[in-house]
Amino acid sequence: MLSNWLPFLIYGLFAAVIPASMIAFSFLFATRPRGRTRQRLIPFESGVSAGAPSQHRRFTVSFYLTAMLFILFDIEIVFLYPLAIQLKALGWFGLVEFLTFIAILVVAYVYVWRKGALEWH
Repeated sequence: MLSNWLPFLIYGLFAAVIPASMIAFSFLFATRPRGRTRQRLIPFESGVSAGAPSQHRRFTVSFYLTAMLFILFDIEIVFLYPLAIQLKALGWFGLVEFLTFIAILVVAYVYVWRKGALEWH
């Protein structure tokens, strides 16, 4: 009975040991100042430290467009997994649907690439 659960126990052990070791090593090898310093008291959110408005820079539209395209293509790729799992059960119909979906993704990718949306200026 235990041999059936052994892979799960090993996986759980790794899932607990790896984050714990990362936290322990970050405390052991940290090269940051400890205690309250002026820099540590400044609010920090989303990778941008709070400061005077002159320090903030505006992001270009291409930044947001690239982020939206990444999310769009990433979500579409997630839909491939269930189709790939059931491909054998679906037979030829599933294969045609799979290839149609891939063709739509490729056409959309080529369109976005031709329009220059993936160029970083």
